[in-house]
Amino acid sequence: MGLSFEHVTLGQRVLFGSGQAAENLASEVERLGARKVMVIASEQGRATAEQVTARIEVARFYDDLAPHVPIDKAEKARTAAREGGVDLLVCVGGGSTTGMAKAVALTCGLPVVAVPTTYAGSEATNVWGLTEASRKTTGVDDRVLPASVIYDAGLTLSLPADLSVASGLNALAHCIDSMWAPRADPINQALATEGIRALRRGLPAVRNDPQNLEGREQALYGCYLSAVAFASAGSGMHHKICHVLGGRWNLPHAQTHAVVLPYVLAFNAGAAPEAARRIAAAFGTEDPVAGLDSLRGALAAPRALKDYGLTAGDLPEAVRLILPVIPESNPRPVTGENLLELLSAALNGTAPAAPPSHPHTH
Repeated sequence: MGLSFEHVTLGQRVLFGSGQAAENLASEVERLGARKVMVIASEQGRATAEQVTARIEVARFYDDLAPHVPIDKAEKARTAAREGGVDLLVCVGGGSTTGMAKAVALTCGLPVVAVPTTYAGSEATNVWGLTEASRKTTGVDDRVLPASVIYDAGLTLSLPADLSVASGLNALAHCIDSMWAPRADPINQALATEGIRALRRGLPAVRNDPQNLEGREQALYGCYLSAVAFASAGSGMHHKICHVLGGRWNLPHAQTHAVVLPYVLAFNAGAAPEAARRIAAAFGTEDPVAGLDSLRGALAAPRALKDYGLTAGDLPEAVRLILPVIPESNPRPVTGENLLELLSAALNGTAPAAPPSHPHTH
């Protein structure tokens, strides 16, 4: 059968350049004809936000933020934007900051210019998330996709090396999951392959020298590609596992992704030979699992879920919660038995089990 797929590319302007954030933001504010700008940034990120917005007039700085965007905080920010007659939102910071701007845009319909300072990737997607009474709800809506993203690797220099590594491996997980997620297609697979290459180049340089600007640029570029691929391909097996573990046992987001990834790759690679070939080529190796393992070794990556509070007693419940949300389209059938095996290995940080030599696919 010939090539056949449906692909949607999200409409967004990207301005990339180290040391150019203030200049690029000023040109975007002018292009969008904004008169009243509300800048969303954390208290800790205020100095960076002031540096980035030095060339524009700011109507209001807004810093009442929290992780996972609690609904009551979102409502307060929406009220502030409405009462202030705001016509543009600028967010400077990590995932929580971008998430808050998206929450306001969702109901107020305001354009967003995102200036990320971490490798979260949320700035390149049309996905929003809100938390109410400890339950996180997510959705997809084009109103929350930032109109423009301004990338300046200089703004990520203060991100500590270990956090940069965990955040970068989270981006790598977006790339690898995009190879077999429910809406995977040749276009997002191509973006994901280049994303793996960029992260493989950038992350070791950042680990060795957190002030290495070229490494930071590669990591930021790879993180953008990973988010674009992920927004198009959707959530695969890896993300379903991490979402459940993070939500139920409050495990740290980036570190959970960093630990689980090699186990999912080892699980699926044998049943998805074309994807495995692309992933291996992007790592510059014959074998995708060996390629990922070598990178994780160079990065001193997180190794075991038990280090973050998960216990063997939690695994049966984890299997029960994860099994129903694994996509039907996963290359290799997932059973309670092989999922428990995968989670046990990830819990203890033992070598991933090799997949069966004659995989059967859906």
